[in-house]
Formats: sequence, C-alpha cells, structure tokens
Amino acid sequence: MSVEFQSIFVRLRKILEPYSKTLAVTQDTPERFCLTGGVHPTHKTPMPVAWVEIAKNYVSFHHMGVYAFPKLREEMSAELQARMQGKSCFNFKTADEKLFAELEFIAAKGFAAFKRAGFLSGSAPAASSPRSDSRSTAK
Repeated sequence: MSVEFQSIFVRLRKILEPYSKTLAVTQDTPERFCLTGGVHPTHKTPMPVAWVEIAKNYVSFHHMGVYAFPKLREEMSAELQARMQGKSCFNFKTADEKLFAELEFIAAKGFAAFKRAGFLSGSAPAASSPRSDSRSTAK
C-alpha cells in the first residue's frame, strides 16, 4: 500500500471518527473503517452508513446519505462530483484538503438527514460549510 493512499485513508477516516460514538464501528483495520447504524427500512437489518477503504488504485469514501438524500448532491462542487463513482462513493488518488473539507460537510449533512428521517439516533457533530458560496441545504 502506498504512503499516499495511507495518508488519504487516515484523513478520510478522521471525517467518520466523530460518529463512532453514536454508530457501531463494524470494521476498523489499516485498510477499512466502517460505521453501521440504524435499521435498513426495507430489509430491517443493520445498515452500513459510511466507510472508507483503500483499494488497489484509489482510496474510496462511501456515504449512503448521498444516495438516500439526493439533494445533498446539489450542494457539491463540480470538483467533488467529479470524484463520484456511482451514487455514494468518492475516489481519491491524491490528497485534496479542499475536497476533504467539503466531503466532511456533506457527510455531516448526510448523518443529520438520516437522523431526521428516523434511521439514526444519538447526537452528531454539526455541519459547518467549508465554502463561502451559498447553496441550499438538504432537508
């Protein structure tokens, strides 16, 4: 595993760590960190909510809030959207602190949206915008 990927993993993991107090950490290895919480609305089983993992060619950050609450994508910059693979995954080959800060904001909004929808309980850190432009908030 490359030093660059390990550094990216550590930074992206820090985005999720504050939520480990209210969600279950179901994987915590040097290559994968996964948070599970709530109950899947259809399958009635615990659901993975967010995770970060090192793959062969990139480090991926997944947040199901982006999938479940599409309005969150409206708040993303074009640069962050360009990192999306599928509906809830962001891939990084190099560190980009600006995008990591934006991802931290989107993740906070996603956790808050899950909580408002009744899928998660407990308190979580508040979302504070990393950008100076004004965009609508996801509800």
